[in-house]
Amino acid sequence: MSAPRQLEPFPNLVTMFFARAEEKGDAPFLWAKRGDIWAATSWREAAHQVAALAESLKRLGLKPGERVMLVSENRPEWLISDLGIMAAGCVTVPAYTTNTVRDHQHVLGNSGARAVIVSTQKLAKTLIPAVLFASECHHIISLEPLSIQQSPDVAQFHLWSDLVAGNGDLEAARAASSGVGRGDLACLIYTSGTGGAPRGVRQHHGAILHNVEGCIDVISTDFGWGDEVFLSFLPASHAYEHSGGQHFPIALGGQIFYAESLEKLAANIEEVQPTIMVVVPRLFELLRARILKTIEKDGGLPAYLLGRALAIEARRTAGKMRLVDAPMDRLLDLTLRRKVQRKFGGRMKAMVSGGAPLNPDVGLFFQATGLPLLQGYGQTEAGPVISCNRPSAGIAMETVGPPLKNTEVRIAADGEIMVRGENVMHGYWRNPEETARVLADGWLATGDVGHLDAAGRIVITDRKKDLIVNDKGDNVAPQRVEGMLTLQPEVAQAMVYGDRRPHLVALLVPEAEFGDEPNLQQRLGKAVDRVNAELSVIERVRRFIVAEAPFSVDNEQLTPSLKIRRHVIAKVYGERLDALYKR
Repeated sequence: MSAPRQLEPFPNLVTMFFARAEEKGDAPFLWAKRGDIWAATSWREAAHQVAALAESLKRLGLKPGERVMLVSENRPEWLISDLGIMAAGCVTVPAYTTNTVRDHQHVLGNSGARAVIVSTQKLAKTLIPAVLFASECHHIISLEPLSIQQSPDVAQFHLWSDLVAGNGDLEAARAASSGVGRGDLACLIYTSGTGGAPRGVRQHHGAILHNVEGCIDVISTDFGWGDEVFLSFLPASHAYEHSGGQHFPIALGGQIFYAESLEKLAANIEEVQPTIMVVVPRLFELLRARILKTIEKDGGLPAYLLGRALAIEARRTAGKMRLVDAPMDRLLDLTLRRKVQRKFGGRMKAMVSGGAPLNPDVGLFFQATGLPLLQGYGQTEAGPVISCNRPSAGIAMETVGPPLKNTEVRIAADGEIMVRGENVMHGYWRNPEETARVLADGWLATGDVGHLDAAGRIVITDRKKDLIVNDKGDNVAPQRVEGMLTLQPEVAQAMVYGDRRPHLVALLVPEAEFGDEPNLQQRLGKAVDRVNAELSVIERVRRFIVAEAPFSVDNEQLTPSLKIRRHVIAKVYGERLDALYKR
C-alpha cells in the first residue's frame, strides 16, 4: 500500500486555491442546478473570477484587513466571493440567511463591515434595513438586480456580475496573496450560540489550514485520496461547512455540488454520487427514520436482515465478532448494504457528522447498513474541527475520536475539555473580556465536559453550561436523555428541563404522522416509559408536555446548525413546564 498523501504547506487559503486551480485547469470545480441540468464552473473560470473580484474590491477603496459581509445561500458565487474577499486582503464575515434585521444590525455594527455581498431580493429585505444603521458600510454588492424600497444613502449599489467580469489578472492576485501569512485574519464567524448576542470568532488562515491538513490526514490514511466529490447543503456561513465543505474540498482538488434544497437532498445524493459529505446528526436521525419506515413496510426478509446487520455491527464494534458471523456479513454486503449504499450514490467513502452530539445507536445503524459514518467534534473557536473518529484508531460510537494531527487535548480538573493548537482562534472580535474567559496560555476552554478513553479518544459527557443540577446536587446530561427520546418513533424533537428541581420533565415534539391522533398522549407516554427503563433514577422523565410547533431555525428555537436553543424554548414553554411540578 502506498504512503498516505499529505497536503503541502500553504501560507494562506487563497494561495492554496490558486495552486489547485493551476493544477486542475479546465476541470469542473463548482456545480449548481440550472433548471434540470447540473452546470459546472471550471477551476480556471473560478480563479479568474476570484482575481477579478479582488481587483474590483480594491478599486472600490477597500483596504487590507477591512471586513466584507457575505449573505447568500450555498452556491458557487458564495465560495468565489469568499476567496475574492480574502484575495483582496480583506476579511470575510459570513452571515446566516436566516438572520433577522436585528441580527444583521449586530453583525454589521460589531464587525464594522465596509461592504456587503447579498445574493437575492428576498435576503436583501432583511439586510438593507440593517445597512441603514451601519455607518461604516458603504457598498452593497448583489448577485441579482435589486428593487429597493428604502435605499440607504450611505451605500453604493453594484452588481456582482460586473465586478467579476473580464479576465482577472491571476499573476497579480497570486503575488498580492503571497504576503498574507497563516496568522493573519481570514474571517469573522459569528457563533449563534445558545444564549446572548453572537460573538465574532477570529479565524486566521492557519486555523482553517490546520483543520484541512488534519482532515486530509484522516481521509488519506483511512480511505485514500482520490477524485473527491462533495455535496454541500449545510449553511456555508457556519464554520463546520466553511472549513469542511468549502476549503477542505479545495485542498483535495475536489468538486463541490451545491444541493438544491433540503427537500431535494435525497434526490441530489443519488444524482451527484458524492464520495464525502459533511452532515449534522439531525439529518442522520431523519434518514434513519426514513430507512426504518421503508424496511418495516417491506417486512419479512429486509427486517430480518436489518436485525442481523445491527447485531453483527454491535459485536464488531465491541471486538467480539464470531466466525459464524462471516457468511451473514458477506450476504448483507450483497443485499441490504448494497441497496442502502445505492440510495446514497454508491461511492460514499465517509459521512462526517458534527455540529452536535450523535446518538451512538444512530451511528451503529449507519455503520451496520454499510455507510461509513465518522463522528467529529469541534467548535467555531477551534477552526472548527478538534477530533474525528477514524477506522485506523478504532471507531467507538460513544466517542468523537482522537484529536486531529498536531492538536493537543487535555482534561481540566473540573472535567472541561481544553484544546491547544494552530486551529485555536486568536480571540473574539472586539471582546477582550470573553476572550480572556476562554483563552489562557494558548489553551481554549471548550465549555464541554468529558474525558479521554484508554485509546486516547475523546468522550463528551455534555456542555458544561447545559448540565442540569437537580435539587439534590446530582448532575444530569440533558443531551443524553434527549437523544434517547428522539430515537423513539413517536418523538421528533425533545428538550428536558429540571435545573434545581426534584426530577426531570420534558417538552416533546411528536413525529408528524402521530400529531393528530386522539391518543397522542398515551403514545408519547409509552415512548417515555421505554426510555425511562434504560435510564438511571435521576435521569428519568416524570412528566411531559407537547410542543405547539416543531423547533426550527425560523422560530429561533434551533441554531442554524440545528442545536436546540434552550433559553429561547424555555421562554416560550417555561410556565407550562414549571406547572408540571405542581401536579
